Amino acid sequence: MRFSHWIGNGHEWDEILRSGVRAEETGWDGLWVADHFMPFQGDVEQPFHEVWALLAGLAQATERVRLGPLVVGNTYRNPAVLMNQAVTTDHIAKGRVVLGVGAGWQENEHTFYGIEYGTFTERFQKLEEALQIFQGLRSDARFSLDGAHYQMVDAPLSPKPVGSLPILIGGGGEKKTLRMVAQYADEWNVWATPEIMAQKIGVLDAHCEALGRDPKEIQRSAVALLFLCESEEQSAGLRAREIPRPSLIGTPEEVAVQLGAFAEMGVDEVIIPDFNLGAEGDRNTILDRFLSESAAAFRE
Repeated sequence: MRFSHWIGNGHEWDEILRSGVRAEETGWDGLWVADHFMPFQGDVEQPFHEVWALLAGLAQATERVRLGPLVVGNTYRNPAVLMNQAVTTDHIAKGRVVLGVGAGWQENEHTFYGIEYGTFTERFQKLEEALQIFQGLRSDARFSLDGAHYQMVDAPLSPKPVGSLPILIGGGGEKKTLRMVAQYADEWNVWATPEIMAQKIGVLDAHCEALGRDPKEIQRSAVALLFLCESEEQSAGLRAREIPRPSLIGTPEEVAVQLGAFAEMGVDEVIIPDFNLGAEGDRNTILDRFLSESAAAFRE
C-alpha cells in the first residue's frame, strides 16, 4: 500500500512547505490538499490557502511524491479551466499530479462568493459532464460537448499532461458517486474505516459489473483520522467517544491490524490528514511513529 499525508491548507505557507518536504524525506508516498476557501462552520475568517497554488509550490519543492487535491469542488471552476490548472501543475511536478474531483458540498463558500450552488441533483449532473470533459481534453486533440450545463466546441488542451493525470473521484454515495466512479474514474477515495470500506467496495464492484468494467482498473484509497494511543485502555476509551469522522484508533500495533484489513480488501492507499494531530512538532512525531511502527509491514 501507499501511505499519503493530507496537509491542512489553513496552515501558514512556510509550515505547509516544511510539512510537504519533510513528508517526502521521511518516506510518505503522496501529498493531498483540500479545495476550500474557509471553514464550513465557526470562524470563516480563518486563513485558507487556494489548492492549486499550494500544489504548484509543493510540486516545485518535491521530486517524488504524488500530489493532488482531495478533492476539487467542481462547482468552483469551469471544467476546462480546471483541467488547464491541473495540467500546468502536472508539468511543474513532472507528471506526479492526480486530479481529484467531487460534486462540491460546502454551501457557505458558494453563498459568500456568489458561486451558483444549485440542487443536489444539479451538482451531480454538472460533475458527470465535467468528468466527460476531463477525459476528453486529456486524451483527444479536440473535444466537444453539448451538455445541459457545459458546452465545449472543438476545444483544445495544450500541452497535454506529462504523466497520466489520473482522475480520482472522492465520495461514498452509493447511487450516484460510486456509479460515476465505476464509469469514469481511474482512482477513488472515501472516508472509511475497514468496515465502511468493505461495504463501499461491494457497491462499487456491483456498479462495475453493471457497466461491464473490471473493478481492478480502479485504484482505491481510504482517508481516516489517526488517533495513535499509548495503551489499549486509552484506545478503548477513544473508541467509546463519538468521533465525527472515520478514524484509525489504537496503539501502533492495533492500528497495524486495521491497516492489514485495508490491505486484505485491496486498498491501494491510506491517507492521513493532519487536522487532529496538534502543533507541527507533535504532528511530526505522530506521523513518524505511524510510518515506522504501524505502516512498515505494508509499505511498497
